Amino acid sequence: MNTYTKYWFLEGFNLFNKLGRITMMRMCEILEMKNIDKGTTIQLLTRDQKCIFFLKKGTIKIVDASDENVKYIVKKGNIFGELSLLEEQPTTKEYAIALEDCIICYIEADRMEKIIEKHKSLKNGILKIYGLRIKKLERRLRDLLYKDSTARITDFIVDYINEFGEIEKGKITAKNLLSHKDIANLTNTSRQTVSNVMSTLRKQRIIDYNTQFLSLLK
Repeated sequence: MNTYTKYWFLEGFNLFNKLGRITMMRMCEILEMKNIDKGTTIQLLTRDQKCIFFLKKGTIKIVDASDENVKYIVKKGNIFGELSLLEEQPTTKEYAIALEDCIICYIEADRMEKIIEKHKSLKNGILKIYGLRIKKLERRLRDLLYKDSTARITDFIVDYINEFGEIEKGKITAKNLLSHKDIANLTNTSRQTVSNVMSTLRKQRIIDYNTQFLSLLK
């Protein structure tokens, strides 16, 4: 993949808005670009190599290797694998799974650290992304304490459609990429409870869904 194609790839990331063209081109020279098929597992931290990943196309889920539970979802235009920059010896082991066909670029963590040392805006951007993910996890903990399972599932589905969807014919529609087990993991509920709540929401005309799409009707 040539350098100009990689440059086009990085242009869509807010993280790099404050970097100059020359810096971007130099960064592109050391990036690796790859097409990832749906269902492919991406190892984030290995003994031999730690990398930072940039998601240009598609959606992936981050899974905790210790219990196989989904931690969060990453959409296009975002990074993942940033723990290799923030922790020398990460306390949690994670891997990613492509929820649809994806295009990613990746760079070795050591090389990324050298670029970050020269560009404070890049470091601040990565810390902001990590901070937002921590806030989402904190919200899940609060919801677990103060909301029942129906409210947690409903809020998650509405938030998911709003974040990952697009307006079509007067309603917001998102790809139905998550299994009921994934949603159960993300809301600390059971797969059966997820099925029941989603069925109720459809009967109430709050959402509609099929195997491909989820729509918010209200």
